[in-house]
Amino acid sequence: MSHDAETTVGVIGLGSMGLGIAQSLLRRGAKVAGYDINPAATTRLVESGGRAAASPGDATHNADIAVVVVVNAAQTEAALFNDDGAAATMKPGGCVVSCATMDPDDARALARRAEARGLHYLDAPISGGAVKAAAGQLTVMASGSALAFERARPVLDSIAATVYELGDAAGAGASFKMVNQLLAGAHIAAACEAMTFAAKLGLDLPTVYKVITASAGNSWMFENRVPHILEGDYHPRSAVEIFTKDLGIVSEMGRREKFPLQIAATALQMFLMTAAAKMEKDDDASVARMIAKITGVELPSQGNAK
Repeated sequence: MSHDAETTVGVIGLGSMGLGIAQSLLRRGAKVAGYDINPAATTRLVESGGRAAASPGDATHNADIAVVVVVNAAQTEAALFNDDGAAATMKPGGCVVSCATMDPDDARALARRAEARGLHYLDAPISGGAVKAAAGQLTVMASGSALAFERARPVLDSIAATVYELGDAAGAGASFKMVNQLLAGAHIAAACEAMTFAAKLGLDLPTVYKVITASAGNSWMFENRVPHILEGDYHPRSAVEIFTKDLGIVSEMGRREKFPLQIAATALQMFLMTAAAKMEKDDDASVARMIAKITGVELPSQGNAK
């Protein structure tokens, strides 16, 4: 960010993705304030050289850019437009970079409200997980006006390895992200089904992992999530409830478009069963534990696995 060292950024939401984004911005010389409902998250930001803010509006006080990295559309709306929200405190002509996964209709509605206040809005869902967020190597699926891209450029340059410019209005970025989430959820569910099936067949699971990752049946999610099953470690890198939400949005979009999404619907039911079995806060590879419970299959255990 050296070309624009004085860029002032407020980051709202300092979970695994938001904290990594804030740290990447600080490394590139931005002035960063951050807000999170969890005080431990703001403490980590301060340790990295950022300022802890008391509210979303405090984080974006006089900021050029607000990066909103919360869970969904409702939280994004609250972060921007509540009484202590960011929209009221940013510099006039500032840019909102909205990273939450949401229905494209919600992205369009939020963009209209931001623009009505004289702000630019970039619909900018992200992919890559906490490791890539911390390294400033995210994939950003962005859409918005040319001016929104221009204003957001210092942030995009700092947080992303790849920025896809997918259209000149909000909604397109969100749509691309939902196609990604359809596949991500289906691939996790399929990987969990395959590994529990392998266990039922009495196969050595580490060998199954070795063989499949070198074969055509492999997927990014299989390669990334199956180690959690092999280690019996289900502390959440990405929780089950993320996919009950995202596949729920996919399902609702399909209903609205009168478009059948059978594989996504089946995956959604598998995540809902896992959530119903009290694992919604656990790692999304817990779908394997849910199948194992139903089928009486034994999976590797780490003691902390339920």
